[in-house]
Amino acid sequence: MKKSIEKPFFTPHPVLIIGTYDANGVPNAMNAAWGGQIGGSQISISLGASHLTTANIKLNKEFTVAYATADQIAACDYVGVASGNNVPDKLEKCGFTVTKSDKVNAPVIDQLPVTIECRVLKITEEFNECIVTGEIVGIKVDEDVITEDGKVDVSKAGFVVYDTVSKCYRAVGDSVGAARSIGRKFE
Repeated sequence: MKKSIEKPFFTPHPVLIIGTYDANGVPNAMNAAWGGQIGGSQISISLGASHLTTANIKLNKEFTVAYATADQIAACDYVGVASGNNVPDKLEKCGFTVTKSDKVNAPVIDQLPVTIECRVLKITEEFNECIVTGEIVGIKVDEDVITEDGKVDVSKAGFVVYDTVSKCYRAVGDSVGAARSIGRKFE
């Protein structure tokens, strides 16, 4: 029997680390769990209007999105807890180093295996939130998580998701079936 609950939720969410540069070229990153892919070549993220990352995106019109990983979860959590407005050296404090993207004016965090490089298509401001829609213009992937046929091996990458109900991070687990294939048994 199903029961109605009062508090709405939508879970899980990918844990995304948004990378930007400020006006002086200082790298910044923040943890954002409110984002996802739109179609095949766009990404949308929801950011608070007061974040340094938001200001940097508005300034540069470019950003990176790295997937948080289980082996870097403390550092990934820290960049979401510490505000770049108050802690300008938060990347250094948590041990993250960066390399400048060759596709966009934004940093690639060296310790995270998969990074999406984006250019802003649109910023919508509403209710003290900014919805940033970006075009994916490149992807950087560590060689050790690429399969022989050139795909990202998610199980090797160690991605995590944010469980909004339990307010915790969960590791992405094993495959339970081939998408768009396993259901064909009902045809």
